Amino acid sequence: MDRKKISAILKKQLKDTIKNKTVLIQFIMLPFLVVIMDHAIKMEGLPEHFFVPLIATMYIGMAPLTSMAAIVAEEKEKNTLRVLLMANVKPAEYLIGIGSYIVAACMLGAGVFALTGEYRGRELLEFLCIMLMGILISMLIGAAIGVWSRNEMAATSITVPVMMVFSFLPMIATFNDTVRKISQLTWAGQINLLMNELGRESLKVETGWVLLLNGAIVLFLFWTAYKRCGLE
Repeated sequence: MDRKKISAILKKQLKDTIKNKTVLIQFIMLPFLVVIMDHAIKMEGLPEHFFVPLIATMYIGMAPLTSMAAIVAEEKEKNTLRVLLMANVKPAEYLIGIGSYIVAACMLGAGVFALTGEYRGRELLEFLCIMLMGILISMLIGAAIGVWSRNEMAATSITVPVMMVFSFLPMIATFNDTVRKISQLTWAGQINLLMNELGRESLKVETGWVLLLNGAIVLFLFWTAYKRCGLE
């Protein structure tokens, strides 16, 4: 793999995002919202920084997934990917370049959540690691949707319901026991649980298995989409 090509793709996407407000807003909307809600909403009995893990989970389920799907699908539709492949850019180099950009952008948002939640030391490290893990899974789902879709409109029609499930299921689970049981079977639900248990000594075996199983399913879906549709 050529690092220069990966770096060039990353820089290209950075310039494209500045022009593409639809993608840009995905990275800044929820971090901006959590700052407002954390400072503006104060109620008796409401835990301190209650909205941080809640909206952070929504951010993970929304920003990496929708951004990755939109970028890949748009560049397939405009034949940009075909041109890049003809210019001897390997599919893996392209995906790593785009993925690195999205991870970097989302981790900047994660920093806003961490500052708002006033995490320090071990809790800060754990929070950022949990965010990174969720971002990678969400981004891979977005990549599978983008690769599978013929154009950006088709990608959006799939992305919206998938994003709604993973973004809002953990939030609804906070207030509903039945939904909580369903949420705990998903990677987004487990990510939310991990955020609410920062600083505890041990990781539940159930959490590890759910994340591994969900990760394996996502990898299989991406591999299937790539094998059937490719990047052209």
